[in-house]
Amino acid sequence: MKSLGRDLWLRPMSSADLDAVLAIEFRAYSVPWSRNNLAESLAYGHHCVCLMQEQRLIGYYISQTIVDEAHLLNICIDPDLQRRGLGELLLQEWMLAAREEGASRALLEVRVSNPAAQALYQKLGFQLLSRRKGYYRTLTGKEDGLVMARTI
Repeated sequence: MKSLGRDLWLRPMSSADLDAVLAIEFRAYSVPWSRNNLAESLAYGHHCVCLMQEQRLIGYYISQTIVDEAHLLNICIDPDLQRRGLGELLLQEWMLAAREEGASRALLEVRVSNPAAQALYQKLGFQLLSRRKGYYRTLTGKEDGLVMARTI
């Protein structure tokens, strides 16, 4: 557990958190991760971290580090609490944890239809590397993903 002040703290995600994580996923995304996706990330040993406010799960990230590269697989803040700096805080904490683990580069993908996330990533120094055609599923088909990276 890591205290972040403001009654916020980080802790490892467990299978007991899946219902709360899924509730946020389904409110935040039109095509959310499934329970199986989340359970597999836990089973594979991905870094699955919960952002807590008092006893309430309000956000999370899931990442994987391979050699010296940290790959953000999923990050989300409860939609009712977005636009309060919590996403930026969680993203910074992910990069700090990745750097402490030996990563020197952070990599992520973001939907082309998510300009708010793109702006946050750019604010924190992520730069566009490439575009992955049809990377994300949508309710009506597929959309491109933007690959972004930065040194950490």
